Amino acid sequence: MTNWYTADPHFGHENVISFCKRPFESAEEMDNTLLQNLWSKVGSDDDLWIVGDFAFGPKARNPSYVEGIFKELPGVRKHLIVGNHDLEPTLALPWDSIAHLAEVRDGPHNQAHTLCHYPMITWNHARRQALQLFGHVHNNWRGSRNSINVGVDVWDFFPVRFEEIAERARSLPLNKHWADVERDAKDPTP
Repeated sequence: MTNWYTADPHFGHENVISFCKRPFESAEEMDNTLLQNLWSKVGSDDDLWIVGDFAFGPKARNPSYVEGIFKELPGVRKHLIVGNHDLEPTLALPWDSIAHLAEVRDGPHNQAHTLCHYPMITWNHARRQALQLFGHVHNNWRGSRNSINVGVDVWDFFPVRFEEIAERARSLPLNKHWADVERDAKDPTP
């Protein structure tokens, strides 16, 4: 079993294409590509974590539309970390878990990492090299050494595994406020 992470797919949202300069002609093309990319990575025994903003726009208000997309998602378990654009039809889907914040054990040391739709400065076990995975900011910021954007806009519209996230984390700079909030902490790199 593998945990796969992604954020901000914005299924059905025409305007996100121009807002984030996504390379699609329509929301239908975007939705199909996102689903194909999920299926190319996420196996039948895997967990899929959507770190907010599953769907948005007029289509996201239609329960049959979001149900149709949900039924197309791969993985044995599907989890939603609630984002600012997750409307009632999305929240009513049969997710295996729904939360605003979650700790997920992953990686070589089975560390508890924090998932929240919004970037954070510190979180539980941040001093012990636990990462924070977020979305929300789309292609505006890839994150910092221990707080990494898992959104589709910075991962070529694919979901990612912890190993890929940790590798990217090592290439990112420290958050300039890390020493302000975690004065005695060691290097946050996992």
